[in-house]
Amino acid sequence: MGEFLSGLSADSWEAMTLCDGWRVREVVAHMTMPFRYSTAQFVYEVIRSRGNFNRMADRCARRDASISTRELAACLGENATNPWTPPGGGFNGALVHDVVHGLDITVALEVGRKIPQDRMRIVLDALTKPKTLKYFGTDLDGFELLADDIDWSFGSGSPVSGPAQELALVLCGRKLSPGHVRGELK
Repeated sequence: MGEFLSGLSADSWEAMTLCDGWRVREVVAHMTMPFRYSTAQFVYEVIRSRGNFNRMADRCARRDASISTRELAACLGENATNPWTPPGGGFNGALVHDVVHGLDITVALEVGRKIPQDRMRIVLDALTKPKTLKYFGTDLDGFELLADDIDWSFGSGSPVSGPAQELALVLCGRKLSPGHVRGELK
């Protein structure tokens, strides 16, 4: 991803992503937080945000988006094999974080990117846990998600189908433009 980002134009860094209200630069600033913040800095920022992780993540991403795009891309590239884990999320949580935010960027920029099937299964399984579904607030009552590129489904009811990676974005509440999935959630 770091190499991909290094080749982006200035206009692409300013483009909006699927992550509501964030341009590419905010998403990358957020993705690089685990490598730029010490544990003490992270805890300080969470306390400063009165324990609200989402508020902290938004504030920090918007502030840190001022870091040069060269530095942000390099930070992500240099840490591609870093075994970081989010608080309470383990390695699967880190995979979900990186895959989803990478797709937030590449799908919005209409860049073809194919996540390996074994990783997509881990991501989809993590995103369909009750606690995660509640976190994202995506209402799947009466719907069945059906991946058309791997053997995977979730739920029951009216079918919503498409590539596994687009369904992962649906599970995260991302708004996709027409044609990414077939069927419609309420």
